[in-house]
Amino acid sequence: MIDRVLQLLEQRHYGELRELLETLHVADIADLFSEIEERELRLRLFRLLPKDSAAETFSYMDPDIQQDIIESITDVELKRILDDMFLDDCVDLIEEMPANVVQRVMRNSSAENRKLINQYLQYPEDSAGSLMTNEYVCLKQGMTVADALAAIRRDGVDKETIDNCYVVSPDRRLEGEVTLRQLVLSDPAAPITELMDDNVHSCHTHDDEEQIAQAFTHYDLLAMPVVDNENRLVGIITIDDAVDVIQEENTEDFEIMAGMAPSEDTYLKTPVLTLAKNRIVWLLVLMLSAMVTGALLQHYEAAISALPLLVSFIPMLMDTGGNGGSQASTMVIRGLALDEIRPADLLTVWWKEARVALLCGGVLAAVNFLRIWVQYGDVGIAAVVALTLICTIFIAKSLGCLLPMAAKKLRLDPALMASPLITTITDACSILVFFQFSTLILADRL
Repeated sequence: MIDRVLQLLEQRHYGELRELLETLHVADIADLFSEIEERELRLRLFRLLPKDSAAETFSYMDPDIQQDIIESITDVELKRILDDMFLDDCVDLIEEMPANVVQRVMRNSSAENRKLINQYLQYPEDSAGSLMTNEYVCLKQGMTVADALAAIRRDGVDKETIDNCYVVSPDRRLEGEVTLRQLVLSDPAAPITELMDDNVHSCHTHDDEEQIAQAFTHYDLLAMPVVDNENRLVGIITIDDAVDVIQEENTEDFEIMAGMAPSEDTYLKTPVLTLAKNRIVWLLVLMLSAMVTGALLQHYEAAISALPLLVSFIPMLMDTGGNGGSQASTMVIRGLALDEIRPADLLTVWWKEARVALLCGGVLAAVNFLRIWVQYGDVGIAAVVALTLICTIFIAKSLGCLLPMAAKKLRLDPALMASPLITTITDACSILVFFQFSTLILADRL
């Protein structure tokens, strides 16, 4: 597709190119701009976009492409784009742009939009207020179904969604919600107050966006109204913005679980120095904490010298403990993120993981006992390894469920307690348990 577009651009077959663009989704057209490196070709392609879809296509573009186009087009073209964009997309644009571009964007925005944008930018980052849009259908309390449909036809053209309409009192307090489906299928003379659902799932302007995204998932919402301290309707959040939040939060959790500070940009656009800075702190912490493992090995140097065969089992014990802890922590962190597990469930979760640990540990212990007995003919060492495996997996799975839940209770991100940290702790525990059993069972040989 990109080769075809470039060919048509270079040959200046603009009519054929316009026909091609009309067959593509705006998100796919936005992707084309990322593949075109020449600034002049980008600008030429942008000016060929249909006027009714140019602003929407622009909102799907990467921030660096948006900046490049803003710096290339005239003020008249920029004003037309800004007038056609949804307000939440304008706010997102301004948050991503450098100061000189922001000044130009604000200068070419309408006075009303400038006021609203400044108001939205005052809300805390990652709050409902920074995420919402004012493009919604608002119906008055005394309307009939016919009145409501007429209002939707009149005002709904420029709204982000008309599927969910919100009923407000004369002082704009949120009273209920009615769907377009209900209005279309109801008696035109019926009052909308008889159709509306007055049990509306709403959020406050300062609510955290992650909690809002969870509410979208839990209640299967397509949009959620946002109210102020006096329950007045000030905006809505739509499902596309909630999905973006979920994706950002999942990415952040994955990075934290891997022992990295979250990145603000995509991988390919993040500088090497930033990637290194995000990783080096955790690597240092884990490296220094691993020194405890080295100190334990040094403490049991005499036992290792007396029975060198013991050393060959240490990597397997440490790896198995780390893997067991990772399994438990992954399940619990995911459960906490989806609100399937809560800190109040701590004992229930631990008891379940304890039983899982005993079952898994028992199977692994039996397999290793038989292997060591057959391979080395040493029942004592086989017993030490088997008992250590059971204890190590029990400790690892207990830590894997308890530490993330403790972090959640302390209002920390549970992902902080993911596999790198748990593996480091279980490594030390496995060595300590291993040599304690060795000292007890193999005392006459050490």
